[in-house]
Amino acid sequence: MKHDPGLASWLQLTLTPGLGPSALRSMLRQFGLPQAVLARRPSELSPFASPAALDALHSDAVREAVARALAWLDAPQRWLTTLADDNYPRALLEIPDPPAVLYLQGRLDLLQQPALAIVGSRNATAQGESNAQGFARSLGDAGLTIVSGLALGIDAAAHRGGLASASSTIAVLGTGIDIVYPRGNVALAEEIGSRGLLLSEFPLGTSAVTHNFPRRNRLISGLSRGCLVIEAALASGSLITARAAAEQGREVFAVPGSIHSPLSKGCHALIKSGAKLVESAEDVLSELSGFRPSGYASTATAAVAGASTASLEGSGLLAHMGHDPVDVDALCSRAGMSPEQVSSELLRLELDGRVTALPGGLYQRLEKSRRA
Repeated sequence: MKHDPGLASWLQLTLTPGLGPSALRSMLRQFGLPQAVLARRPSELSPFASPAALDALHSDAVREAVARALAWLDAPQRWLTTLADDNYPRALLEIPDPPAVLYLQGRLDLLQQPALAIVGSRNATAQGESNAQGFARSLGDAGLTIVSGLALGIDAAAHRGGLASASSTIAVLGTGIDIVYPRGNVALAEEIGSRGLLLSEFPLGTSAVTHNFPRRNRLISGLSRGCLVIEAALASGSLITARAAAEQGREVFAVPGSIHSPLSKGCHALIKSGAKLVESAEDVLSELSGFRPSGYASTATAAVAGASTASLEGSGLLAHMGHDPVDVDALCSRAGMSPEQVSSELLRLELDGRVTALPGGLYQRLEKSRRA
């Protein structure tokens, strides 16, 4: 078994209902390691915890939960690290409320590597997902492990880019590590658990509860040297991650977009409030103080709009589209083509992955990210 005898004590404290993180940290500061806390009389612990929590501390239900967690650890590539362990991520020790225990599956070495968070909309455009994957792969090849939250859209694309890079990826879950949410990312989670790292502070069996995800977000930023936001509406949870990053003293980056797109509003708000406007991987790397890219060309290519080839820029309907959503009538006017000709060309470009259809009869060009 991979755990030491004191691990059960950590689990007993963290799995006790009603014993919150703040109370737990207070008891650890007062009495030392969990074994010392558990040896105290209820009267000594009462200033830190409610009577109900103290009653539950030594209950059968808690003992059974501890046994389940220890049994989960016996499978390959499963780990549990505590605040007292040498392999606890140093970056999380810098935030105000580091979890006492982390459940992990995959490559434990990634906890100590320099990392960058990439987050954004769950309802991302094809262009946004392409940008996220391109940035993640380029920055991963530069030596930054990519951290995100395993959501649909930008998060999933960032994880895929990280997996394709030299530095892999960490997925921070808002559920127990034994539950994948959303279910559409099961295959991706399995790949991350094998070649990257899954991480959760929540006990096994914790389902997808809304209020756990903002809490999860502080770990995404806390593990990272900076946070890059790609496509976010003004109400996006990604802005919570960006705000946590700023409060933790991390760099905040944002990719700009069309002034007409709701998914650009959050990024533009971040830029207005001081986030670094990002057009290329180099824009990120130049701002990360003390980080020296490994094996990364100095002429890193832009991973956003503007990276298309000269031949595609200068000829055909694509040259008339610009970078904002546009309808068929506008394209007919700009290109001097009939509706039939425009529709035929749009179909060809869509099949070639150069254009995407949007709601409301609009079309938008896609720029394929390029690596250095």
